Amino acid sequence: MALLTLLAVIGPVFAGTITDSTGAVIEANDPKRIVTVAGNVSETVFALGAGDRVVAVDASSVFPPAAQQLPKVGYYRNINAEGILSMSPDLVIATDSAGPPPVIAQIRGAGIPIAILDSAQSFEGAQNRVTQIAALLDKTAEGKALTASMADELSAMKKPATPPKVLFIYARGAGTQNVAGTDTAANAMIELAGGVNAVSEYTGYKPMNAEAIITASPDYILFTARGLESIGGVEAAAALNGIAQTPAGMNKKIIAIDDLMLLGFGPRTSQGAIELSKAIQE
Repeated sequence: MALLTLLAVIGPVFAGTITDSTGAVIEANDPKRIVTVAGNVSETVFALGAGDRVVAVDASSVFPPAAQQLPKVGYYRNINAEGILSMSPDLVIATDSAGPPPVIAQIRGAGIPIAILDSAQSFEGAQNRVTQIAALLDKTAEGKALTASMADELSAMKKPATPPKVLFIYARGAGTQNVAGTDTAANAMIELAGGVNAVSEYTGYKPMNAEAIITASPDYILFTARGLESIGGVEAAAALNGIAQTPAGMNKKIIAIDDLMLLGFGPRTSQGAIELSKAIQE
């Protein structure tokens, strides 16, 4: 009876406490107004059934469609403190790719809890983000169900018997075309799907070089869906100098996958890997 009386006085205890990637202990007391900064963060909050609490997102939050209808607070690498504060959030969830640092400090200085999650581009990283976001939102059961579903989907995936060479090109129109090396989200997804990156001589991204692409001799060329659309589709991509001289170009083995599903490492990571794995076996 004394315990019931105590609970009546202090109210329900909320489970939303995590230690984020900076080592800070973040307490979220049943947040009703959430700002999400990073496409995979926004997608995860919606996947956990808390999308109705999101009041603003960053510009990379393009899925689900409902997220696109919300106010924007800038791109995750260049967020706007005033825009975030104007939304009167009781929780901001971002990754360690968000910035600039003074803006993060300004939000903290205003007394708003801001959880900075590890942005690791891996299947394990995606699952960890789901788990931490679920904890913040007191959606632990939903988080466990989601990570279990992701693992089950991935374990059922059938990889190619022999890993084909896949080259990823990040394209935003004819003037922006960069090839992914190692230590990139594209490289991680290619390996997760059972392929091998055709480029391993460097880390990060470098501008497309026709001679280097020919030397890499990829079996498949991979784009994001918006990237391939920006350069005119499969026929246009296959005709590009460098690509046209590769097995992928000659056989028109050009693949396009939803941007966030391919590179976001959010709750649809296993689905992206499965789609890519199937595509590199055709």
